[in-house]
Amino acid sequence: MTKTQQAKWLVIYHIIVAILAVASATLAILLMLNVNIGSVGNFIFQALWIIFLLDYLVRFATAKNRKWFLIENAFDLIGILPMHPAFSLFRLSRLVTMVRVHHIFWRLGISGKWTRDFHRFTYDTGFIYLFTISVVIICFSALFFSIVEHQSLSESMWWAITTATTVGYGDDSPHTAWGKVIATVLMLGGVGFIGLLTSTITDFFTDRTGQESLQAQQNEALTKQIKQLSREVSKLSKKVDKLNKTK
Repeated sequence: MTKTQQAKWLVIYHIIVAILAVASATLAILLMLNVNIGSVGNFIFQALWIIFLLDYLVRFATAKNRKWFLIENAFDLIGILPMHPAFSLFRLSRLVTMVRVHHIFWRLGISGKWTRDFHRFTYDTGFIYLFTISVVIICFSALFFSIVEHQSLSESMWWAITTATTVGYGDDSPHTAWGKVIATVLMLGGVGFIGLLTSTITDFFTDRTGQESLQAQQNEALTKQIKQLSREVSKLSKKVDKLNKTK
């Protein structure tokens, strides 16, 4: 198979996956809203889960660097957790993957400074990796907490978010030994990564403000030099005119 054919099949693959991701997210939202989707809808929802599960396993098995695959596709892993329909919403990350892989913004002619800044913010600063790890820690902590504490996943997710962000409303707390172990891991790991995440965002905008200030100073200095040069050229022109008149 030639590179052109491979690129063509890759585009078709990503389009199909994107459509399936949107369909899966739509069904998940309907289920969370307690809308009756019928036996056919439930069958389609389960079939989509199997498709995304097989897709993830095949891509993981064929990945050249599995460590980076796990980091870059953490949302895909969360999207195949079968515990709650809400996890299916993470499958929408495949739309972002399609846009990034095929440079859709660039092809549409809307790529510019804001896309470069977005890429620098998400990848060059390591934001996407810290964000992914933070989400994974929170989601898995909520999942295990709901199992050992016998709570709903929504309540466990709320507990995990408030704990990881150090808000700690105190409306829920672990009562079992395993629950306390999970809380300890979340407080040590989740809080640390969220702190790094916040620091990364702050540093990015601080550096950007500093760069813009430096650029403004450089532009101002250049403007002054241009004005000074213009005055010198004007004086030189007047002298040349006087010399021509004397001749």
